[in-house]
Amino acid sequence: MQSFLERWPLLLAALWWGGLTALSFVAVPMAFAVLGNPALAGPYAAKLFQVQAWASVAIALLILLWGRLQRLQSAEVTARWVLLPWLLLAALAALVQEHGVAERILTARSMGADLRFWHTLGSALVVLQWLCAWRVLWWFAQRAQTPALAQD
Repeated sequence: MQSFLERWPLLLAALWWGGLTALSFVAVPMAFAVLGNPALAGPYAAKLFQVQAWASVAIALLILLWGRLQRLQSAEVTARWVLLPWLLLAALAALVQEHGVAERILTARSMGADLRFWHTLGSALVVLQWLCAWRVLWWFAQRAQTPALAQD
C-alpha cells in the first residue's frame, strides 16, 4: 500500500499525458477524418478538448496539492517544486484554451474572424499542455527509479 501512495502521482501524470496524446493526436483527427464534415466534427472535437482542458486543470491541481503535502512533510523542498512552473503553465494553457479560444474557434466563420489564427492558437495551447504533462511525467518517472523507491 505504501508503494501505491508513493507512486500514485506517477500514475496520474502518465494518465494525463496519455489522455492528452490520445485525444489530441488520435481521437480529434479521426473525428474529422471519419465524419468528413467540419460542421459535424468541430463541435465534437470541441467537447473532447473541453474534457481535456478540465482534466489538465484538475490533475495539475492534484499534483500541486501532493507537492504541498510533500513539502510540509519533508526537507526536500527544492526538488519537489521543480514541477510548479510546469503545472501552473499547463493549467493556465488549459484555462485560456477553454475560456479564451474554444468559443472563438467554433464561431470564427459566422463572426468573420480568422479561423486559421484561432485554430493555430488553440493547437499551440494543446501542445503546450502536452509538453508540460510530458515534463511532469518525466520527473515522476525519474523519481520512481531512485533506490529508495526501487526497494518496494
